[in-house]
Amino acid sequence: MPRKRAIEWEQLCGDIEASGHPLLWSVRPATLRLALAVTIFALVALPLRAQSPSIPLRAATDSANSAPDSEHSSMTATITGTVLDKDGAAIPNVKIVLTAGSFNTETQSGGDGSFTFQDVPAGSYDLSYSAPGFAIKHQSGTLQPGENDTILPVQLVVATTVEVNVTQTREEIAEQQIHVQEKQRILGVVPNYYVSYVPDAVPLNTRQKFQLGWKFAFNPFSLAIAGFTAGIEQAADSYSGYGQGAQGYAKRLGATYADLVSGTFFGGAIFPTILKQDPRYFYKGTGSKKSRFFYAVANAVICKGDNGHWQPNYSNVLGSLAAGGLSNLYYPASDRNGVALTFENTLIGVGGSAAAAVFQEFFSKKLTPHVHDQSSQ
Repeated sequence: MPRKRAIEWEQLCGDIEASGHPLLWSVRPATLRLALAVTIFALVALPLRAQSPSIPLRAATDSANSAPDSEHSSMTATITGTVLDKDGAAIPNVKIVLTAGSFNTETQSGGDGSFTFQDVPAGSYDLSYSAPGFAIKHQSGTLQPGENDTILPVQLVVATTVEVNVTQTREEIAEQQIHVQEKQRILGVVPNYYVSYVPDAVPLNTRQKFQLGWKFAFNPFSLAIAGFTAGIEQAADSYSGYGQGAQGYAKRLGATYADLVSGTFFGGAIFPTILKQDPRYFYKGTGSKKSRFFYAVANAVICKGDNGHWQPNYSNVLGSLAAGGLSNLYYPASDRNGVALTFENTLIGVGGSAAAAVFQEFFSKKLTPHVHDQSSQ
């Protein structure tokens, strides 16, 4: 089409030139041909420009915007992985937390156990996996700028945490308290087993009552006390029927020690077991000195029952009667006054219990090293 127009234009110019028009002859041939060339170029070039494809503005804009995105992608990375159980089955809905420096994000695994983190800053990272019934697992690694890291399948194991509720029995608690009492020694030497500095101590069972009596009665110091008492009796020629010399001393020692053993077992184990009473003295430590004194004296005839209530101390009174009656079997015939001796020894036993309680209330704690006070229980 442009070629045809150029031919027609040349024919037109030739016709004009042949017509001899004065205006045309006044234009130089070179100028005329230059104008002709420009006109032909216009006729040819403009249609070709119209037919050539144009570059859309949007494409250019997109090209300009893609440059920063490309730069951002080159500075971040992608992490892809899968979460499985020990049998290789996918675990869905696993909470996965990604931490990379100050960057923090989380996601959940899909139905096939897979997960993906995009736009993760390059550098070191940490992944935390958690799911109900499974133990928490951590995984770390390092990403390079622009890296697409597909990590190896992560395997979670079943949680093995076991909650154990430990409840001590009353017998076990009482056993612990007895062990504390067995360490109580006045001046670090004299056994002080029959006092409790715990006001609500657990009652002793039958075995524990006999165990405490056995350890007190057959303690070396108890035998030493009996020997010292027998020496005083021999010096005063008490129970003269025993005589003097080694034989007399041995008889007095045996009788004194028999009193101690029988009194301990009758009053501290046998009757407390039968009557369900506690043979121990419970330290008060509070109130006026007068109230504490009468509390201590009263403990010779009252005691705590195994039910925790205060009651008459039948165990101590009957224990003293039984021990006094038994003493008629080994004291000299001249000193056996039958019932009189029995009740005399009973009164001595009860009075001795009252005196011992007063000593426990006001003095023994101060003289017992490392005593466990009720406030520390």
